[in-house]
Amino acid sequence: MRQIFLRYPRKTQRILEIFVPISSWLLITMPLWLSFWHPALVAYFIITFDVYWFYKSVALVYYATRSFITLSAHQTVDWLGQVKQLPNFDKLWHIIIIPEYREPPHIIRRTLENLSRQDFPKERLIIVLATEAKDPNAASVGAIMKHEFESVFGHFVVTRHILHNGEVTGKSSNMAWASKRVVEYLKKKHIPLDFVTVTSCDADAFLHPKYFSYLSWTFLKDTDRAYHFYQGAILFYNNIWRIPLPNRFLNTLNSIWNLALLSQRGKLINFSTYSLALLTAVKVGHWSVDVIPEDYHMFFKVYFTFGTRVSTVPLFLPVLVDAAESHGFFPTLVNQYEQAKRWAWGISDLPYVIREVILHGEIRFFDRMRRLLQLLEHHIFWPANWFLLTIGSSIPPLVNPLFARTVLGHNLSRISSGILTLSTVFLIAVFIIDWRIKPPKPKEYPAWKLPLLYLQWITLPLISFVLSALPGLDAHTRLMLGKRLEYRVTEKI
Repeated sequence: MRQIFLRYPRKTQRILEIFVPISSWLLITMPLWLSFWHPALVAYFIITFDVYWFYKSVALVYYATRSFITLSAHQTVDWLGQVKQLPNFDKLWHIIIIPEYREPPHIIRRTLENLSRQDFPKERLIIVLATEAKDPNAASVGAIMKHEFESVFGHFVVTRHILHNGEVTGKSSNMAWASKRVVEYLKKKHIPLDFVTVTSCDADAFLHPKYFSYLSWTFLKDTDRAYHFYQGAILFYNNIWRIPLPNRFLNTLNSIWNLALLSQRGKLINFSTYSLALLTAVKVGHWSVDVIPEDYHMFFKVYFTFGTRVSTVPLFLPVLVDAAESHGFFPTLVNQYEQAKRWAWGISDLPYVIREVILHGEIRFFDRMRRLLQLLEHHIFWPANWFLLTIGSSIPPLVNPLFARTVLGHNLSRISSGILTLSTVFLIAVFIIDWRIKPPKPKEYPAWKLPLLYLQWITLPLISFVLSALPGLDAHTRLMLGKRLEYRVTEKI
C-alpha cells in the first residue's frame, strides 16, 4: 500500500476524494437499497446508530458541564500574577496574526480594541495584520489600523500577500506568507524565536482579556510546548442576540459543542483561533499554501512531523466570534449555509491524512488509526446523521412490506423515536449552559421574544437539515465530482 501511494500520488489522491464522500452517500441511502434484501440488518443498524447518538448526547452534556465549570473558575484566576513568577517570563513574546480579506474596517478595529484590553504587557504583543494584495482596500485599511494602534502594542506589522502559482486563495496561504514575513521581522529586531508564540486570530475573534497571560503560564509550564497547540473555547456569541432564530439555534449548538471538546483532550484539535510555538510553525514549513481548511491541516502537518507527542492543550477561557450574518433573514441563512459548507470542506483534507497515516510507519499504529477514525467519524457522519436519525427508521417497512408485518418492522419507528426522545432530554442541560455562558441580553432586545428561545428547540430537525446536513452533503458531493470549493470569506456586518 505504501508503494502504491508513493508511485501514484495523484491517482490515489483522486480515488480517496471519491471514496470518502461516497461513504456518506452509502450511509444515507443504505436504508433504501439494503431494505429490499436485508431489512432486519438495516433495522438493527438504525437502532445501534440511535443508541450511539444517545451516548453522544450524554457525552456532550457531561463534557460541556465540566468545561463550563472549569472555564468559570479559570476566568477568576490571576494568571498574570502567576506567570510573572515563572522563569523566562521576561523573554516571552506573543505574535497575533489577523488574516483579513475585504473585512469591514470596523470589524478589524473592534478586534484590535479588544486585544488592547489584554492584561499581558502589550509592549510584548506583536500584531500582524495579514492583508491580501488583490483586496483593493488592503493598503488603506492597513495604514489606518497601523496609525491608530501602532502605539498601543509593542510592534504592528502589515503584510501583503500576493497569490503565487500553486497557492490556493484562503486563510492558510495568507497565514503562511505572514508567518514567514514576521520571522524575518523578528530577526531584524534581534528577537530570539525560542520563547515566541504565534496566534492565528480570526478578524472577528474577541480573545478574553486574560488569554495571553493564561497562554503564557500554560506555555512556560509546558515541557512539551514544541509539540502542542493551544485552544480556547470558540463561542459564536458576539452577535448571538442579533441573528435570526434558526441561526441562533445552530450557533448555540456549535458553541456548546466547542465548549465540550475542551474537556476531551484526546479529540481536541485546534480550530478557528488558536496558538502554538512559532518555532514549531517554522520547523514544519509554516502553514500550507495549497489547502483551504488551514486549522486541521496545520495540526496534522505538525503531527506527521513530530508524532504522538503532538496534541492540543485546552485553554479554559472564552473566545467570542461572530456567527454568520448578513443584511436580512434569508441572506443570513445563505451566509450560514456557505459557512457550514466551507467547514464541511474539511473532508478535502482526509485524503492527505489517509496518505500520511500509511506513509508514517514510525508513528505508533494505534495512535495513527485513532486520529484517522476520529476524523472519518466526524466528516462521514456530518451529512448522514440527519437522514439516519429522522427518516432512517421509516424506510425499511415502506420499502419491504413483508418486513413491515414482522414484530421488528412494526416497532422499529417506535423504538427509534423512544431512544431519540430520551436524547432530547439532555438538550435542557445544553440550554441551561448556553444561558449561563452567553453575553447578557441587550436592553433593546424585546422581552416578548424570550419565550421563542425555548421554542427554538422544536425546530431542530428542520434547521439541522437546512443549515448542517445539506451544506455538508453539498461539500462532499463537490469533492466527489472534482468540483473544488472556492474560499469565501464569511460576511461581517
